[in-house]
Amino acid sequence: MRVLLTGGTGFIGQELCADLHASGHELLIVSRDPDKASEVLPETTLIRSTAAEFDEYHPEALINLAGEPIAEGRWTSTKKQRIIQSRVKATQSLVSLCERLGDHRPKVLVSASAMGWYGDQGDRTVTEDTPPREEFAHEICARWEAEAHKAEALGVRVAIARIGLVLDVGGGMLARTLPVFKLGLGGKLGSGKQFMPWIHRRDMVRVLIFLLERDDLSGPFNASAPHPVTNAEFTRKLASKLNRPALLPAPAAALKLAFGEMSRLLLTGADMRPARLQEAGFEFEFSRLEAALADIL
Repeated sequence: MRVLLTGGTGFIGQELCADLHASGHELLIVSRDPDKASEVLPETTLIRSTAAEFDEYHPEALINLAGEPIAEGRWTSTKKQRIIQSRVKATQSLVSLCERLGDHRPKVLVSASAMGWYGDQGDRTVTEDTPPREEFAHEICARWEAEAHKAEALGVRVAIARIGLVLDVGGGMLARTLPVFKLGLGGKLGSGKQFMPWIHRRDMVRVLIFLLERDDLSGPFNASAPHPVTNAEFTRKLASKLNRPALLPAPAAALKLAFGEMSRLLLTGADMRPARLQEAGFEFEFSRLEAALADIL
């Protein structure tokens, strides 16, 4: 297939592109910096700065991973707008492409979302049917998903991946966490009771390809391993794997002072389960955190 991707140079995107290329798919990548993107993507990849430049190539499938990072620094009003608009505009560009292509439109749009759709759910078990809690993280995801669903009116199958914390070396949360824990300076965040839905990057790529290829799947899918852990449990297991202590907790008050509203990403969570993926027959290679950390580290 000719697969058009946004966010193809990101932490998930690069791994996904490598897999799609190895499987014989033709890659069309939207990147703000085509020259830089060409350095990290397969040689045969066609790269353009906007989705509109791919009109004549008639992509058969779309994967939408683009969006400004949300867990960096305070959420000022300006930053909040950038976070939302980066996702909305990237998705709008793909829906507009579908409109222009008419009968040659893509068959499917697989679009990223995040566990933030649900907001803080405490210790409640969360499936795709769980009502969200209204907060900024949910607003981001709601706007993002709403734009993607507009492609359905054009006859495009839309599958949404609500992504948990993606684990692997070279990026994601471990890029920030490992250096601290290797120094023996790690610890739980706040009470440590908040759930952390996680997924190995290998499984994350497999989920996206699964949603891409299964013509019968549409709507939201929780993209996280079937056994989420609390922050305290994650802290213990990561420290144990590294043979380091984890005795320096970050108090909730200190995190709130340092990061303001953004600290909710660190101090709240959801016991998110991949109910619809498992019902569809998806099998995780890494369903337990211990196995994932053993593979990564």
